[in-house]
Formats: sequence, structure tokens, C-alpha cells
Amino acid sequence: MVMKGGGGSSETAQQTEEKTPEGKLLGKLSATTSSPGWTKVSCPCCESQRVEPLVLVKLGEKVRPETKRWLMRVIGAPQEDGGAALLAHPGEDATGDIIVLSAPRCTLLRATEELGLCKTYHSGDMEAFSYNDRDNFNDSDNMEAFLTLAERQYIVKYELDGLRAQRDLRIPGLPDSCTLQYRNNIWQKLGSAGVIVDTFPLHNPPQLKELSEAWYSGNQLAQPLDSVNSYFGSPVAFYFSFLDFYTWSLLPPAILGLSITYFSGEAQKEMDESVSGSPVQSVEADSGPVVGGHMIQAVFSMLWSTVVMELWKRRSSTLSYRWGTLHLAERFAEPRPGFHGDLGVNPVTGRMEPLFPEWQRDVRMALVSVPVVGLFLGLVVVGMLGFYWGEAQVQQLHTDWDSLLSQTLLYMPSVLHIVFSNVLATVYRRVAKSLTEYENHREESAYEKHLTAKVLVFTFFNCFAVLFHIAFFKQDVPLLRKRLVSLLIITQLVNQVTEVVIPFLVDRFISAPHRTESEDDPPEDKFRNQSTLPAFPGLFAEYIELLVQFGYLSLFSCVYPLTAVLLLINNLTEIRSDAYKICKLFRKPFTPPVASMGVWRIAFEVLSFASVVTNCWLLMLSPWLQELCQEGGLTATNILMLAVLVEHLLILVKVVLAVLIPDEPDWIRKKIEHIEFTSMQALREQKLHSEKS
Repeated sequence: MVMKGGGGSSETAQQTEEKTPEGKLLGKLSATTSSPGWTKVSCPCCESQRVEPLVLVKLGEKVRPETKRWLMRVIGAPQEDGGAALLAHPGEDATGDIIVLSAPRCTLLRATEELGLCKTYHSGDMEAFSYNDRDNFNDSDNMEAFLTLAERQYIVKYELDGLRAQRDLRIPGLPDSCTLQYRNNIWQKLGSAGVIVDTFPLHNPPQLKELSEAWYSGNQLAQPLDSVNSYFGSPVAFYFSFLDFYTWSLLPPAILGLSITYFSGEAQKEMDESVSGSPVQSVEADSGPVVGGHMIQAVFSMLWSTVVMELWKRRSSTLSYRWGTLHLAERFAEPRPGFHGDLGVNPVTGRMEPLFPEWQRDVRMALVSVPVVGLFLGLVVVGMLGFYWGEAQVQQLHTDWDSLLSQTLLYMPSVLHIVFSNVLATVYRRVAKSLTEYENHREESAYEKHLTAKVLVFTFFNCFAVLFHIAFFKQDVPLLRKRLVSLLIITQLVNQVTEVVIPFLVDRFISAPHRTESEDDPPEDKFRNQSTLPAFPGLFAEYIELLVQFGYLSLFSCVYPLTAVLLLINNLTEIRSDAYKICKLFRKPFTPPVASMGVWRIAFEVLSFASVVTNCWLLMLSPWLQELCQEGGLTATNILMLAVLVEHLLILVKVVLAVLIPDEPDWIRKKIEHIEFTSMQALREQKLHSEKS
């Protein structure tokens, strides 16, 4: 949905796009930045032949024309006058319910410097962008080549979120109760007043079609990560890069698991028991080789998880450098839009803004958030007790009946408990979001950190509590194996149905009939059709799914060697289904530039170290190993001490591996040091220049 503009572009690109139906249609909305449709730019260098619609603002049905005109003036006003310095178009007319937004060149360049993005310097190296040195950066006169579509659209949101009232004023067309106070967040206030219903980035149909064909429509195995980063932004690109990296990393444990299963009669017996739920007589008297296989699987899983995460860090740093997010600025930003409090002077910045005492936030977390989280953890325990009760009932039933029906019922407690756990997790995520909003964090990073921490604690408890209880307290390896098989199969089926099948059916039979459009429809109608798509739910659930997978494999795969095989099969379809979902079933999301997976990488590393404890304990439960220790005259205390010693040795090996594999390649480390050095030089020169002037 791109129309050239924002900083000039080649005639060839313009002609290529106009050949497509979407390009011809969207060209109807194109205009010079000095035309009556688009608000005028204040800087002559920002004038362009065509303007690129980036973001759509949907207004309330009862918004009056004078309110819309006032809002467009605020959006287009220079930043020094309290505006966003953006370009705004009223759509069909001044009484319509949409405003289409774009950004001029200077606004995009200044925001690029504020965000700390790195761009290609004339020398060919990536450098932290400086507005004063903009002419020395490649393509700085062509915004479509200089910034990705996702970056341009996020900058529009970034400027809108930063709008603050410069004085007390009344909004035209609204009652006096909607008066803006000094330093109020304008965008949030208009949202709460019903003036702004929605704000979302616009799709670019030609680019989206090209990306879809290269991503999930063909038979190619490699993902177009650079194109994903350009269109959807670095958070989405990092997720799919990790999903791709993690999926292919499953090949070694999958091959090992297949080998152990194929060459081991005892392993085949365990597979049969997992499916039938009944003991199976072994055809081999000597079970030595399989125990060796389980030991190899356990040690391999512990070392594999470390190597995978260390290699991912190297790949992540390389991608971050390539996408220009390696040196993101950390500045004392404006409060996030949802932050509220009493207006006062910030002691750090000296600005007038809402202030909220830290002790009140601590009280809210201690008296509200912690008890509510504890309540949900208690519900997890209740579900676990219900699972054990149901397990005992169906086991007794199978003993009495010994029929095909009773054998099928053996899996019913696991199925019901998995459904209960998924429903509880869905409800908890909504509650966790409300709790974090109630805590009223000032910075967006603090909000995300506390929300992620709440969900991670619950997810770990909800997904692994039963498995840990079976392994450490009941010490029932067959039950643990059966439970793991149930989780691997049922959870993956439930995830595929809820994440892809249901959204597809809703879109195909409910939403799509209301989005019928023809080639001759005005561009405003096509923009409105995008608003009928549901908002993208984010990557939280996707990372949680991968984290749980990683936990199953690294913590418990030694009791079920085919774990990696099932995960590999699931993830090969997951890559394409997730790509289809984000391209076709949801609106295009706003994505801020990020340098890595963030807190999720830490969560994966925690599971990696926890795998040492669980695998050592599960090996201790091996009947063959216990019999061998008893024959050697070892007491239970000696066995436990031996397990602790082996555990510490393996942790030491993991630490050594982590140290031996650097977090970033040597050339990336040198690039980082060079970027920091040039940034310090630029800051020094800027200070000297300001002192002289």
C-alpha cells in the first residue's frame, strides 16, 4: 500500500508500482505535499512529488468536522509548536471518519537519530545515524531506501505518542469535560474521549504479495528474513529467525532420538507402553544398551541446549548489526501513554508530566498483584490434584474392565487437564495485563518487563508443575513418559487449531464477506477494509509456545527420545502457518526497533541450566542404574551425593562452553567498538560546536 514519497524516489520504482492494480488505485490518493489534500510541510527539502500513506487513524462516528480539522492541524504542526510534524490527509472529505498519515523527510531523519538506529555510512560501514551528518549516509535523500517500511510506520506512531499539550486548551467540537490540561498526552486523551477509535499501519499489497510468495507460498526452505524485517519490523524478524534457527537445531536430537528408539528394544517397549498405557513384556533380557542410550540422550540434551543458545546469541548480534538496531538509544523518554498520576515537575528532566510515587506502585504490587498471581498458581495446583484423582480412577477402571474403551479412557485425565491448563493460561494472560496496567509503570520497558515476568512465572508453573511432581515426588517414570507424550501431541494440535484454523475460519466465513472490494474502489475504502481485520495479538503466545517446547526437550527428553522428532515436525509447519497468519489474518502491527529477543533469551537460558538438575535426577530413577549402584555397595546417600557431583560437573561444562563460545563474532565486537567510538567523537564535536556558537 505504498505510494512514493517522504523523501523522493526513482521514476522506475514509481512506474513499476503503478503497473499493479493496487498501485494505480492508491495513486489516486497521491499528491504533492503542497496540495490541498495533504497538510503542508514547513521544510522545503521535505517537499515530494508523491506522499506515501503510512498510518490510518479511524475516528469515532460522532466526531465533528471542526474536531477533525483541529486534530489535523496538531498532527501537522512543527514540533517546536507542540505538533507531530507529520503529514495528514482527510480521506474523502473533511467530514469522513478517517485520517491518513505520512511523515516528511526531516521528521523521519530526526526520529532515526533519537531512536539510535544505525545506517550505512558512505564508507560502507554501519554507523549510528546523526542528523547533522545526514548527507554522509547512503540514501539519506530517499526515505524508502534509507528506512524500512516498518521503521517509517513506527516513527509515525512514535511522534503521535509524544504529543503533549503545551497549555490548557479546549478541544473544538467536544464538551468542556474533555479539556486538555498542560502536558496531557493528547493521543491518549482523544482515545479515552472516543475521538480516536483506532490507529494502525497500512499494508502495502504489492510488497505483501511479494513477501508471501517468498515466505510461505512456495517450496523454499530458507526464510526471507531481511524482507520480513523490512516489512514487519525487527521484533517479528527476530522471532522468525529464532524459530527457524531453533527448528533446524532440532535435527541432531531428532536423529539421536530415532537412533536410540530404533536400535533399542527397551526403548521400543517404552514407546508401546506410552501408546497403550499398559505394561509390555520386554523381548530382550539385557537392557544395558538402552540405559546407555538414555544416558547419552540426557547428557546430549544438557550440552545441546547450551550450544544452541550460545550460537543463537552470535546469530542474533549479526542480525542486529545488519538491521541497524545494534546501538539503540537508551534515553529518558516521555512517559508511556497509559501512565497516569498527579501533574508535577519531573526532578530528572525538569518537565511537567504526570508523577506517581514509587511506594504506591510497590503497595499495589504487594497487596494486589502478588495475591492474584498466587491465586492462579493455586488453581494450577487444584488442576494438578484433579489430574491425579482422574488418573487413579481410570487406572482402576482399566484394571476392572481391561477393554479397548478403558484403554482409551486412560488418556482422558491428561486431555482434560491440558484443556484446563490452556484455558487457565488464556484467562491469566488477560488478568496479568490488567494487573500490570494497574501497577502504573512509567516506562514502556518497565511495563513489558513486569508483564513478561508475571506470565513467565505462571507459564513455568502451569506447564511443568505436573511433570516435576511426577518426576521428583511420585518418581513414576512411565507416568511421566505418558504425560509428556500427551502434552507433545495434544498441546501442539490445540495450538495449531486455536492459532491458525479458528482465525482462518473466522476470516474466511465471517470477516471476508464484509471486506469485498473491487479494483475501482477508492483507496479510502480499501484502507477501511483493513480495519475490519483483528489486531495482531503480538508474539507473546508464540514465544511461550517455543519456551515450553524447549523445556520439554531439554528437561525431560531422556524419558521419551522421540520428543525432538515430534517438535521438529510441528515446527516445520509452524513456520509457514505463523507466516500465513501474520500476513493474511491480522492487521499489520506497529513494531519498535529491537536489538534481540530481549527477556525471552534469559528465560531459555534458565531452562538450559535447569535441565542439568532434571536429567541427573531422571537418570537416578533408572532401575538399571539403581541396581548397578546397589551391586557396588552404594547407599542411597552415596547415590545422591554422586548425582550432585555429576550435576555440578555438568554445570561446569556448560559454563565452560558458554565462555568458549563468544556471544558475538569478533568482527561484530570490533564494529560495536567502532560505532561507540564514532558516536563519542560526534558528541564531542557537537558540544564544541554549541560552545563556539
